[in-house]
Amino acid sequence: MSVMESTPETSSPDAVSDGIRAILDRQKKAHIDEGPASVKRRKDWIDRSIALLVDNKDEIVDALTSDFGNRAPVASLMTDVMGSVGPLDHAKKHMEKWMRPEKRKLQFPLGLLGAKAHVEYQALGTIGIISPWNFPFNLTFAPLAGVFAAGNRAMIKPSEFTPACSELMAKMFREAYDETEVAVITGGPAVGEAFSKQPFDHLLFTGAGSIAKHVMRAASENLVPVTLELGGKSPVIVSRDSDMEDVAARVMTGKTLNAGQICLAPDYVMVPEEKADEFVAGAQKVVTKMFPTMKDNPDYTSIINDRHYDRITGYIEDAKAKGGEVIEINPANEDFSQQPYNKIPPTIIKNPTEDMKVLQDEIFGPVLPMKTYKDVSETLEYVNSKDRPLGLYYFGQDSEEERRVLDNTTSGGVTVNDVIMHVSMEDLPFGGVGPSGMGSYHGVDGFRTFSHAKAVYHQSKAKMVAEMFRPPYDDKKRKRVLSMIKK
Repeated sequence: MSVMESTPETSSPDAVSDGIRAILDRQKKAHIDEGPASVKRRKDWIDRSIALLVDNKDEIVDALTSDFGNRAPVASLMTDVMGSVGPLDHAKKHMEKWMRPEKRKLQFPLGLLGAKAHVEYQALGTIGIISPWNFPFNLTFAPLAGVFAAGNRAMIKPSEFTPACSELMAKMFREAYDETEVAVITGGPAVGEAFSKQPFDHLLFTGAGSIAKHVMRAASENLVPVTLELGGKSPVIVSRDSDMEDVAARVMTGKTLNAGQICLAPDYVMVPEEKADEFVAGAQKVVTKMFPTMKDNPDYTSIINDRHYDRITGYIEDAKAKGGEVIEINPANEDFSQQPYNKIPPTIIKNPTEDMKVLQDEIFGPVLPMKTYKDVSETLEYVNSKDRPLGLYYFGQDSEEERRVLDNTTSGGVTVNDVIMHVSMEDLPFGGVGPSGMGSYHGVDGFRTFSHAKAVYHQSKAKMVAEMFRPPYDDKKRKRVLSMIKK
């Protein structure tokens, strides 16, 4: 399998694009020449990916640790290994059911006269996957579940921000697949730009909305359909009847996983004004239990690089400069000004003002703004005044209030009485809405996203069916048509 390295200074953009296109052309030719992939072959593709994850789990953990500076090894196993094997195994178990043609009903009286109709799902061909740096293995292998189940081949462009992970993936796929089945293209922004311009049969991009605009624009030149998995400011709405200590524990678990570098991380929380101190106390308690120390604690993950570290710490400094109440949860009172890694302690910003950057940008780090409210209607108005988020989280036991929140907000997905967890349910579609994304995958929804739903109609052999549409349009045919035009 060919792997393009980071673009050399001597390589022109056209040469880079031509090299990627050559691999794509070989994949498309193989797709046509070899015909539809059998169930056996699709399962073999999936089995090879599962084997790669299982056999290289230690190397995967090491690569993630290398790229992040420090990343909790068990968390890496959970998210990037176990979290990838699960979707692949789910697809393998259910793909034969997904592949079955679906019978469809016909207008009267065609069905009675012997006509038939069904939908069959056909592989698109080659799927382009642009995967991000925060969960580089999971957000490459999990989409492959639907890609392979649907009978497609794949070309993958991993993030340049995690070079050790990207090189390991390239090596893994090269050992297990021919380049006409799976190819990995490594490199920086110039390679990413060239990759986005290719005439794939479908393109999946996971990353920032600002980059997604460029990807979608490039894909449009070849009318390539896209699935965009982005992010946004996912809110947490906490009801008055909630156990604040339990809520804080669940929210902070989600907020500190991968140091908050998750597209579905709770971005801000809204609690009843009289419960604010209870939430803060609960957050301090659970963080202290999870991370009694952080600076040299392997369980507490670093920020990916200096640029993102400066961006996140800039949010905290901006909030302080604008009079915000900033609560750093630092159980051992460690000095983070001198450290070998880019670690930021979990930080709560109480009642931030709208001019603070922490309420304007997706945080993607362990900083949590906390707003208070008097009536739940205020939370709905606030959420609806912002871009539609990738996730929304509601905590409470009031079924009527829960229904009110679900009916009056729009988000990619929802988890009730926890955060993030809906993404781990393989039988639920995962995707955003509006600025948080376009399209969805996971489970059967991924299979259908990476398939063409082909309509097939078998005409009745009865001569009267064909004749009823042919001239001359006499009075009898006119009356028949008019009889079908009614309220």
